[in-house]
Amino acid sequence: MPTHEPDRRDTGPSLEQILGLIAPGMLDVVVAPRGTGVPVADVVLHDPGEERDDDARASSGLILLAVGVEVASPEAIDVLRDADRAGAAAVVMRRGSRGPRAALVEAAGQGRTALLTRRPGHGWTEVLGRLRTALVHSAAAFSTTESAGPDGVGGLRLGDLSGLANTVADLVGGAITIEDPQSRVLAYSRMDHEPDPMRRLTILGQEVPRWRVDELRESGFFQALWSTDDVVLRPADDRSAARLAIAVRHGSEVLGSIWAAADGRPLAEGAAAALRTAARAAVPHLSHHRTWGRAAARAREEAVHALLDGAAHASQAAHDAGIAAEGPYAVMVAEAYDSRAGGAASGGGADSGTEQRVLDVLALQAAAYRPGCVTARSGRRLYVLVPANRGEADPARTLLATARSVPRHVVFAGVGPLAADLSGLPASREAAELVVRVLRERAARLPVAEVVSAVAAFGEVVADTSVLRVLDRVEPLWTSLSGPVHAMVEHDRAHGTEYGASVAAHLDAFGDTGTAARRLNVHPNTLRYRLRRARELFGVDLADPAVRLLADIGLRIAARRAHGSSSR
Repeated sequence: MPTHEPDRRDTGPSLEQILGLIAPGMLDVVVAPRGTGVPVADVVLHDPGEERDDDARASSGLILLAVGVEVASPEAIDVLRDADRAGAAAVVMRRGSRGPRAALVEAAGQGRTALLTRRPGHGWTEVLGRLRTALVHSAAAFSTTESAGPDGVGGLRLGDLSGLANTVADLVGGAITIEDPQSRVLAYSRMDHEPDPMRRLTILGQEVPRWRVDELRESGFFQALWSTDDVVLRPADDRSAARLAIAVRHGSEVLGSIWAAADGRPLAEGAAAALRTAARAAVPHLSHHRTWGRAAARAREEAVHALLDGAAHASQAAHDAGIAAEGPYAVMVAEAYDSRAGGAASGGGADSGTEQRVLDVLALQAAAYRPGCVTARSGRRLYVLVPANRGEADPARTLLATARSVPRHVVFAGVGPLAADLSGLPASREAAELVVRVLRERAARLPVAEVVSAVAAFGEVVADTSVLRVLDRVEPLWTSLSGPVHAMVEHDRAHGTEYGASVAAHLDAFGDTGTAARRLNVHPNTLRYRLRRARELFGVDLADPAVRLLADIGLRIAARRAHGSSSR
């Protein structure tokens, strides 16, 4: 008799392993007549119009996604039976509001194919991606349970990119850098020798310099790298030694690339072959990093935001964020300041990448500050939850000081009052945001060259934050009124004059003309002339207490509206 050659479909990772890796709550097992230990070979979309193969093993071991089929629909039972006849490991249908019919459950129990349902809130694209990624991870773990394999790169903990880089470096006899498709550094091997200038710049910046990326794109190097499965040579130039690079692929999708450079000695003779092996071995690691690493980080950030917003289920959000449910905590808010725009912009722009890198540095500092310190971002702001030790009244004091010392960048950071428990986090967050607004509005009144990083605790700027709260309430009323101050502000806006700035400086200096003139960088006589003209043209007479009060309120509101900081 001919010997039966084992089919990979019979020996692959189990359905249970794969379901254990996807996000909880995405899929539900309705019926699994053979249990969830059945092997899985692949995940594919079910096509009811496809011609069926008479071979019962045509779909053996597959997870079929029955897109468009709801478990309560009449065709559900036919889809299930087709999958069962083809030998599928499982079939997934949309759950819907009514759940599966009794006849469908009974049919599933009599067959061999597991019936799964997709919960609302998860799209088919997401389900397909998660299942295929989980399959890659499980298959890698399955294939390395007994041996590290002849390639020498097996046996690493899934997602250990640094370990992978060091292992590949030993194989190629050089320095290894693993990058994502955007040329950001994911991992690099230990350095036994001084790196060349390009490697040093790349590692220090955690990404390939933009000008170098432009060079590689314009020269066609990236096109060659992404369009082949083989190793590509980057010749040496005056900035760097020669490099070998290879793309890491999962099917048609590029997950990243591995770069090898000489590290004090020529690359090994088999360096190219080692890189080909490494590219295959790197697939589950990069896939894990992209899918689970980013998903987990995103889930933690969402949990932190939920706590800061006063989530109804705070204890669950605390668990998801990885912090203890009991307090106390302080909330720190840090904001990257775009000096060229005159403030911290809410959108993108030429410097948005720079601002994000500033937040990267601050997030790393926060993570290293103390256990239980977690962060979340929103635009150009970084939120930090800082746990307090027993009896500690100001847990973020040292971390706050580090925010001031980010080199070559302007950062504003504030800390709210200590929250005794999770319920106090929204109030602490709101207070910290007010502190940042105070610091930003102070900076907006300075020449750009004089703006520097500033930090403060809520208790240090109580009066200023109270003024902001008052102005937030008054601003809608103020904009509906008219009068001398309104006329002066509108004239400045239309004609580029500086009557309002002159009046504001005079008020801030308590009527000291010399001090106000120095702040405006004008001669005192120029300031006196402007104040006289403001009175003659608009009726802004600073000898009148009521006018002084209205001018102070109106000019503060005008300044904050000019810098886009109203109620933010």
